[in-house]
Amino acid sequence: MLMRTDPFRELDRLAQQLMGPGTWSRPSAMPMDAYREGDEYVVAFDLPGVSADAIDIDVERNMLTVKAERRPVAKADGVQMELSERPLGVFSRQIVLADTLDTEHIRADYDAGVLTLRIPIAERAKPRKISIGVGSGHKEISG
Repeated sequence: MLMRTDPFRELDRLAQQLMGPGTWSRPSAMPMDAYREGDEYVVAFDLPGVSADAIDIDVERNMLTVKAERRPVAKADGVQMELSERPLGVFSRQIVLADTLDTEHIRADYDAGVLTLRIPIAERAKPRKISIGVGSGHKEISG
């Protein structure tokens, strides 16, 4: 049987073991994708093995913070762990949101270990047509 190894993956795994799991004061990073879809921005976070009640989403001004905790699974007596590569602990990500986004109407869905946030673009930031007035009346402002 042919086995491939990735030395950088091993290095990451060793570094994670040395640093230990993330804590609330020193959380680990979580992978994410962000893209625009129509009139909203979509941000998707990978959180496999995290229950929905262990996810915390906050918005303060234009700072979006997502924190999640993957807790150890209870094991039956007599179970001996042979390999453990899935990190446990706290994961966090902060994103600075543009002023053009409507933080009052963020929607969050969690399905199959992926947290998806949909952030609409604010009405004031959407392109709009400006009409030009044509007229012979010229107004002068005086102080």
